[in-house]
Amino acid sequence: MRAVTTTDTYLTTHGITVLAPARAVYDIIAEVADWPQRFAPNVHVEHLERTPDGERIRIWATAGEVVKSWTSRRELDPDGLRVTFRQEVSAPPVAAMGGEWIITAHGENISRLELRHDFRAVDDDPSGVRWITAAVDRNSDSELAAVKALAELGDRLGELEFSFEDTVFTTGDPALVYDYLYRADLWPERLPHVSRLDLKEDPADATEPRVQVMTMDTRTADGSVHTTESVRVCFGPDRIVYKQTTVPALMTAHTGSWTITPAGDGVAVTSRHTVILKPEAVERVLGPDKTVADARAFVQRALSTNSTTTLRHARAFAEAATRE
Repeated sequence: MRAVTTTDTYLTTHGITVLAPARAVYDIIAEVADWPQRFAPNVHVEHLERTPDGERIRIWATAGEVVKSWTSRRELDPDGLRVTFRQEVSAPPVAAMGGEWIITAHGENISRLELRHDFRAVDDDPSGVRWITAAVDRNSDSELAAVKALAELGDRLGELEFSFEDTVFTTGDPALVYDYLYRADLWPERLPHVSRLDLKEDPADATEPRVQVMTMDTRTADGSVHTTESVRVCFGPDRIVYKQTTVPALMTAHTGSWTITPAGDGVAVTSRHTVILKPEAVERVLGPDKTVADARAFVQRALSTNSTTTLRHARAFAEAATRE
């Protein structure tokens, strides 16, 4: 990384060589909705506006030990293999931030990817500059490495990445369903598969979605306990999205959501999961001769079992309270 300071604006450039076609690299960067499961720092991306050559998005991402959120505009140039971005609303200590992804083809299957940033700190505070520089360095290196790994997977990415849903229908009060899913701090006493859950939440702000950071111990069918860490963004009254920041051994990424939607004379409550598997862990975790297909089935069965249990308990809670 090289950095240059001009007055109070700081410029950084990070780069990496990718053994994949330039177009494949560009497509990974352009599909920002997929970033939460593909890039470690990103928790959730919400599209606010979309046009053929641009978009306005809100991003929640980890920066060090904290979760930050900001709104950005992105301009997409598929012919020039560039994506530019500029934050509209930055989170302190960032006063302003922008930059560009630039992909250069060096042959049919070799590309050079650069990620450039320009930023200013609030009041040009030196401690803020240091914090932003460290966050930009850490996240840029992580994102570049992720793009490289994903692009070099080629067609295998479609085998390793998959999504699925579980849904229950209820005539219970949807506000009570949401509250059950939102109050994850009560899950150890409410759900049989949750043995421990530590939850921290940002101070309440009626104008903003609430952000929760939680550590959970989950019991599996064989009696073992797995510890996961997650960040949840709670869009009351009908949606919670999350990303596991510490995942079980078979996965490299796991994101998901809980949604409540009208259906007939009640509501449909849906748990959605998106997973990227870790192929080198399959035989170590599941045993000799096990395949990625076996891992897909195993992971889906385990996650569906837990999410369906949660959905059924939420339904029972809401329907019991509605009858009272």
